[in-house]
Amino acid sequence: MRSVLAATIGGVVLLSSACSGDTETPADVVAGDASAAGSQLAASEWLMHGLDDAETRFSPLDQINAGTVARLGVVWHYDTRSLRGLEATPLIRDGVLYATTSWSNAFAVDAVTGQELWYWDSAADRVRGARACCDVVNRGVALHEDKIFVGVVDGRLVALDAATGEPVWDVQTTDVSQPYTITGAPRVVDGKVIIGNGGAEFGVRGYVSAYDPETGALLWRTWTVPGDPSLPFESAALEAAASTWNGRWWELGGGGTVWDGMAYDPEADLLYVGTGNGSPWNQAIRSPGGGDNLYLSSILALDVESGEIEWHYQTTPGDNWDYTAVQPLLLADLTIDGRERQTILQAPKNGFFYVLDRLSGELISAEPYVGITWAKGFDRTTGRPIETAQARYGNEITLLSPGPGGGHNWHPMSFNPATGLVYIPAQQSSFPYKNDPDFVATSRENLGVAIVPPPGFPERAADAYEPGIGPTLPGANALLAWDPVSQAARWQVDLGNVPGGGTLTTAGNLVFQGRGDGLFVAYSADRGEKLWELDLGNGILAPPVTFAIDGRQYVSVLVGWGSTAGLFGGYPSDQYKAEGRLYTFALDGARDFEPVRGIPRPGLTAIPSDASEEQIANGAAIYGERCYMCHGFGAVGGGQIADLRYSTAETYATIDTIVRGGAYEQLGMPRFDFLTEQDTAALRAFLLAQRQALIASQ
Repeated sequence: MRSVLAATIGGVVLLSSACSGDTETPADVVAGDASAAGSQLAASEWLMHGLDDAETRFSPLDQINAGTVARLGVVWHYDTRSLRGLEATPLIRDGVLYATTSWSNAFAVDAVTGQELWYWDSAADRVRGARACCDVVNRGVALHEDKIFVGVVDGRLVALDAATGEPVWDVQTTDVSQPYTITGAPRVVDGKVIIGNGGAEFGVRGYVSAYDPETGALLWRTWTVPGDPSLPFESAALEAAASTWNGRWWELGGGGTVWDGMAYDPEADLLYVGTGNGSPWNQAIRSPGGGDNLYLSSILALDVESGEIEWHYQTTPGDNWDYTAVQPLLLADLTIDGRERQTILQAPKNGFFYVLDRLSGELISAEPYVGITWAKGFDRTTGRPIETAQARYGNEITLLSPGPGGGHNWHPMSFNPATGLVYIPAQQSSFPYKNDPDFVATSRENLGVAIVPPPGFPERAADAYEPGIGPTLPGANALLAWDPVSQAARWQVDLGNVPGGGTLTTAGNLVFQGRGDGLFVAYSADRGEKLWELDLGNGILAPPVTFAIDGRQYVSVLVGWGSTAGLFGGYPSDQYKAEGRLYTFALDGARDFEPVRGIPRPGLTAIPSDASEEQIANGAAIYGERCYMCHGFGAVGGGQIADLRYSTAETYATIDTIVRGGAYEQLGMPRFDFLTEQDTAALRAFLLAQRQALIASQ
């Protein structure tokens, strides 16, 4: 059971000879002389979330290359004051690095020395943190003129003075009565600040909005799924989409939130956004009778001036599995069948890698990049996946791949135009899907899927499943170098059970990636050979960035375990309460290296309990339904949120006040006031039993 669920976690530049490792580029040379021209200066900075509008995360800098990367060393580090997951992409402009931490806090440091310039506390409403399905993470800021923009977990969009960190304006982008959250990075395109939101797991209707960067005034809003059809539709596109829905979906939220992936084509003046899963996940509940349920799990091309939908492509019609298409979008010009194509690329959760014409939305190709069992092929005529017989699960547990974690999640991929490869943090995952027989829509959960079956659940016999397709990864995780033209893997690095973070690729023939076990690694971009690594001491989720100042190239990455993998995956277990840190490297960096360290876990003494086996079993069931997403399977916490086996006697004694009374709400612990005193007593019994089992095992 644990192994199955843990697997859910979760223009051409020509390379010089130095890039191949044959010779070394002198330490004072940066590609194109970054100070020579404005375009090269921009290339030496990191001004946008994905480096450029196309979100390629490809840097033309090559001072650090395959032949010199072995000399990489730490030049400074900065402690972020965060104990939760760090996912941000830092931005660098005019020698200043800007980034965010958990709870949507932001900071600015000198990019050469690491000296703090300012730190801004978002003062986020931590009660709303409980509505963030996958940790209170934040993926970074956007820059525009003298301001930076931060999306806050409680639904606000805030403009800060880039020089001081002082708020300039602060707008609420969501209905605070609804369980919306923001974890994604804003984008600035065509003089507009773009922000989406999350919350589909809790029953909301998705949208993306554009704001005036000077005043915070709303410029336009595009809803991604239709609302109540008895009311006027917000657009002709939504009116057309309504015919693909059934039942009373609007009462359940609908979903389709735009919580991450975006890209922009300034020549076409199109903004591309990915949309999320249905709410509930289970289509039989959300839209009885089926239907495509537009625009769930889709790529939308929006007119930047009006927000109108110009075209759409749905990756997963009638989404039934949490197969979002919010994963990073990437624009690339490719030669396909002898023809130059302007494409948009995506490796969404459902396991297919998509190549689309970004001007028309025409499907060019789609092939599985991981093993999948929910589909057995792809219909080129209709542009739709062909579902297997078991895909539409029912009242019996059905094991399907991928699981809700997907074949690839939010972790950014990158594209190197010299190798022609996309570097994907890929995952091989499965999940036991089953209808939730007791489903009632609430603001606490809105899935319609029995996520945690009882231990020892029976898997269906192998002959009951129709065969799937795709290249099954050897382990649960891999760094995959994918050729989008031939739609095949060129090379891959097996990471086993270790989750991989976002990727960065450079003209130095390099790919950088951090890993869940703390290793920060550089590989050759053409062959996948490991060239350098350093154990930073704690799990890495965030993607690295690179920049150059005064002729010296740097690489920076945030280190901080959390997110879904850290909350209920529990890895690495030895980093208890480890503070997040930002590391910056350069060639011949000479600072004494200090890896991130957690603190020793407290000693354990037995706490007497007279609970019955029945009470403990009831507590285990309640824990499995309500608590594991934050505190880990079996109460085995990952270290970022309390491992409840180590609680004090006083905490156990006041568990009812904490769980039902909301005593820790401002720490992010939700109030479960619908439980009973008997329920919290059973929870206490279960936790004490788990504590005792841990003591006995030591």
